Amino acid sequence: MKRVEYYSILLFILLLIGWQLLAQPMSELVLPTPTVIMLELWDGLNSGYFLPHIIRTGSEVILGLLIGCSMGFILGVLMGEFDVLRKLFYPYVIASQAVPKLALAPLFILWFGFGMTSKVVITALICFFPLLENTVTAVQYTDPNKKDLFYVLGATRLQTLVRLKIPAGLPAILAGFRVAVVLAVVGAVVGEFIGGNKGLGAMIIASQSMMDTPLMFSILILLTVMGMLLYQGVSLIEKFLLKPYTKGIKK
Repeated sequence: MKRVEYYSILLFILLLIGWQLLAQPMSELVLPTPTVIMLELWDGLNSGYFLPHIIRTGSEVILGLLIGCSMGFILGVLMGEFDVLRKLFYPYVIASQAVPKLALAPLFILWFGFGMTSKVVITALICFFPLLENTVTAVQYTDPNKKDLFYVLGATRLQTLVRLKIPAGLPAILAGFRVAVVLAVVGAVVGEFIGGNKGLGAMIIASQSMMDTPLMFSILILLTVMGMLLYQGVSLIEKFLLKPYTKGIKK
């Protein structure tokens, strides 16, 4: 383990100690101590109280992520490859992202109901743009010298796209995927805030109405852990996919 990582762990411990000392004289309603939050978290996990809500939010995140990123990648490749499609669709894509998702959430709930579908749609819409933007950029700005080489070798447009543009743009595409993973958790929680009786976002609203601050903090910890695990999972996928391209490169 590198020295910087030791310092990061030490900083985390110091922050927890500082939080504990700061929160001790305060009411739990205002700022609970880390020990109280961890006890609340342990009780909820041990009793199984959190499990159905974790499964619901996790399912919404994964489905929304898969749908949004698939659509973003496919449309990104098409828009990056064909100028006419980019000029045709890009203004509408930007317009769809300019509207705050929190404002659209009530409409999606009205159209798709209070179930899981509306949350998946919101999550997919939030995940869509980062991957689309990075994919368009990756496909558009491929090294012109390499493109000329493929042209000289007689490669078709499809072969150039599949064998050059997408592999060369993989780092940028995966960077967009990493951003989308973090935003997916936000999308699912936003949908549950507006209309949901199940999921971690709905639990936050319930804990607020009950004025149960330790419960609220424990749910926030669960959401943070969920986001970090997803992010680390994508980082592992990224290392695996980029291994052939980084082989021989020394840090």
